[in-house]
Amino acid sequence: MSQCIVQAPPKNCGCTKKINLDEPRYDQEFYTGRAKHFFLTTNPLNLFVSSKRLEEAKCLVQSYKCGKKLPEGTTEDDLWRAKILYDSAFHPDTGEKMMLIGRMSAQVPMNMLITGGMITFYKSTPAVVFWQWLNQSFNALVNYTNRSGDIVQTDKQILTSYALATSGAVGTALGLNALVKKMPPLVGRLVPFAAVAAANCINIPMMRAQELKHGTPIYDINGNKLGYSKVAAQHGIGQVILSRIAMALPGMVITPVVMDYLEKRGTLCRYPWLTLPASIGVLGLCLTFATPLACAFFKQKASLPFSKLEEDLKYCLYCKFNCKVPSYVFYNRHLHLPPRS
Repeated sequence: MSQCIVQAPPKNCGCTKKINLDEPRYDQEFYTGRAKHFFLTTNPLNLFVSSKRLEEAKCLVQSYKCGKKLPEGTTEDDLWRAKILYDSAFHPDTGEKMMLIGRMSAQVPMNMLITGGMITFYKSTPAVVFWQWLNQSFNALVNYTNRSGDIVQTDKQILTSYALATSGAVGTALGLNALVKKMPPLVGRLVPFAAVAAANCINIPMMRAQELKHGTPIYDINGNKLGYSKVAAQHGIGQVILSRIAMALPGMVITPVVMDYLEKRGTLCRYPWLTLPASIGVLGLCLTFATPLACAFFKQKASLPFSKLEEDLKYCLYCKFNCKVPSYVFYNRHLHLPPRS
């Protein structure tokens, strides 16, 4: 990917100010700005953009970054729209086009179908195994598609993470199903959420085991790399787990409540074909909002007090900077996508 630094907008560009296309359009220091950013990033409509339009967006963004001549009449809004499409389809490190269902814009429609299946077919053991396996396969595909170029994951690590997350989810679902057989149906409908939460607690740390082992890069306020911190990696991964669970919670809790209500009213008995469409519909509404709002919980560029770092790293930095160390260090928590550079 081009590393050109923008010095000024091309003269024929309709922009009146310099635009930094390496950063999101909205202020990421505030929750509202982060939410706006993720609403655009996870928009399922991005999946329907043609390959030709995506290539045009990529060309426009890279041309602007390098200060090349842009099409006559290109406006600031045109540039931001191109950036949204570019970010939605191309990997930030390699610049390669990502597979369709591995993109962030596929999160809502794919999770609608998979979670709908988990909530609808939760009683049969074969169905539990199939839907939990499908869910973890999709998660593994998303993690692999959006993996960071800075952290190398071996095939063995990826397969181990996938196997542990899948077995953890299936084991949790089957174990809880056995425990709640004599409980109200609503309790049984909530079992898939417990299984998904358990799988996230396994899958995410495993996928980022290298960071936990060697540390994640930390920087000062000016972006200068200071070293690698295991503590920062632990904080970042913990935040990602909370965001992922919060993303799943509304749909996987509200939907069972709605379905239980329809079952008690006899609606599902009279219209059994309505079960899956109703589940998917409620899930779609919940996920459309829960996905971007949960992604925005924490800043992508997270901060950590210097005093919280591990002792050996603090000592090293004290010596390096002659005791004039920063009050805070910064790191990227890699929620879903690595940062563009």
